[in-house]
Amino acid sequence: MNVEDLVRDSLRDLAGEQPPPGPGFADRVLAVRRRRRARTWASVAAATAAVVAVSVAVPQLVSGGGDERPSGTTGRQEGSLPQRTISVGNTVLAAYYTTDTRTRVKDGWIAQRTYRLLDPRTGRYKKDTRWSYVAVAPGAKTAAVLERSLPAHRIGLLDLTTGEIRQWIPLDVGVGGLSFSHDGTKLVATTYDEHPDVRVMVRNGDSGVDPALVEGDTSRTGYLVWDLVNGGGAWWQVKAGRDVPSRADFAFTDDDKALYTQVVGGKDGMEEFYDLSGKKIAAPAKEKHLRWDVPARISPNGELAALGLTKEVNMGKKLPGKSYSSIQNPLTGKEITKVRGAQLLAWVDDHRLIAWERTTPLKNAGYKDHLVLVTIGSDKVVPLSGERDPDDGPQRLAWEPVFVRR
Repeated sequence: MNVEDLVRDSLRDLAGEQPPPGPGFADRVLAVRRRRRARTWASVAAATAAVVAVSVAVPQLVSGGGDERPSGTTGRQEGSLPQRTISVGNTVLAAYYTTDTRTRVKDGWIAQRTYRLLDPRTGRYKKDTRWSYVAVAPGAKTAAVLERSLPAHRIGLLDLTTGEIRQWIPLDVGVGGLSFSHDGTKLVATTYDEHPDVRVMVRNGDSGVDPALVEGDTSRTGYLVWDLVNGGGAWWQVKAGRDVPSRADFAFTDDDKALYTQVVGGKDGMEEFYDLSGKKIAAPAKEKHLRWDVPARISPNGELAALGLTKEVNMGKKLPGKSYSSIQNPLTGKEITKVRGAQLLAWVDDHRLIAWERTTPLKNAGYKDHLVLVTIGSDKVVPLSGERDPDDGPQRLAWEPVFVRR
């Protein structure tokens, strides 16, 4: 089968899809409750003999609806979930996950993820229930994984081709989130005292919704920066206050020289920044206007910034509406143009992005949506996936993408 046959086959599948029905899902309502928590810290010791840890004063060291599918794009979907590779250029959907809250714990329920990982050999997404958290490295051949029980005390480096763990990195701190640097040489692990995804039931007066599953208090303790080339790491304590969500993972800035994380404040998408040695810093020049809830961030050439939803056009009951997001100058925050898409997820190149775009309106004022390819300067969108239903009920099929460069 050549590329043209694959394109036609994929488009026929997309045209024939029907969205699955499902009831509402209470976990969509997340009212944030925050309070300061006291913590007691023990020293973090060297975990393996392979790496020599040199202690310093502050950190603790740890060892161990569109047109044609464009050329260079592949995708195939069966039912509600992607089954075959979704990619455009060098940007690939390396994994995705669904979430449910059926796991009961003492203080509430756990919002538990189930991942589907791209198998490089077959080009298909394969369900892997072993992991509670997965971060995929640039190249889409290796993933860092955490086992089911969080916080985890070791990180696995998973070979996505074989499905086997190549190396375990034992730790003396509990880890709940992971993220690779853009150059793939470092890994930041966010540390927690307790499970970061516990949801508690609250009644009228606490969240404004009666009843609802909401985030509990954060137990975030800091972050560990791991050097994947030399094999060592340092943990840094970061105190979490009222403005920190229950899960507030760290990730690398565009130049890999600092980290950013979410905070809750006077406007949506607020972030704060830290250097790689545990110190809070001012926002880097190109990132001070960015939002944590717009994953695309900075274009490959560093000249454009992807920002949030800024315009919606209602096309009527029988036609999907149009959404537009802002493209800004990263240094000034001034809007340069708008591009189609309700949420910008990943840059393909300096003028194309992958986004969620809204499709079918729902009775609760929400929308179904699908992945699309959008282009700056064009109003056209190219569908890359079938329709996703945010209320995809008992099957919990409202999936979230994990994109990387390869």
